[in-house]
Amino acid sequence: MEIHAGNGYLPDQFLQDNSNHRTDEYGGSVENRARFLLEVTQAAIDVWGKERVGVRLSPSSTFNDMHDSNPTATFNYVAQELDRLGIGYLHVVEPRIKGNVTVEDDGKGLGAKFFRPLFGGAIITAGGYTRDTGEEALQNNTADFVAYGRLFVANPDLPKRFALNAELNKYNRNTFYTSGEEGYIDYPSLGDA
Repeated sequence: MEIHAGNGYLPDQFLQDNSNHRTDEYGGSVENRARFLLEVTQAAIDVWGKERVGVRLSPSSTFNDMHDSNPTATFNYVAQELDRLGIGYLHVVEPRIKGNVTVEDDGKGLGAKFFRPLFGGAIITAGGYTRDTGEEALQNNTADFVAYGRLFVANPDLPKRFALNAELNKYNRNTFYTSGEEGYIDYPSLGDA
């Protein structure tokens, strides 16, 4: 069970100080702003067990106008507390992804590499990876798993294509977040053409 605490979703709104202007026990300090996410995570653990719970963070994303005045301190604390809870994994969106757009990574953002020394469990990294850059992230021990979103949407047989180093279908960003089958189930598999 993954708790989405990134991209401006409710847990992210509590975490980051640009959106959290509360003056009660859920606002102000990093500890207070993290309280909501940690309580939600503990509630999920109580139902499904810690090994079946993961949390997704996008600490460098400005999607939905999100940002924090000190993301290093905020997400350092969050990662250590999630580690203390012993959750199954931490899923991190890399700095080069801002919502639905890939941007140039200036090296200042917080990605999986930042979280590796803070979180002892499995780390999943996501965000614009190719076959080669994903393999590099695994080889360098940046993460334990690499998540592919857009490439998987456009290539329903992505693992087979990676194994064969086959050409990939190009995804159509204009069909993202729309209704109907176009852009979701109409991409061809290898050999369908």
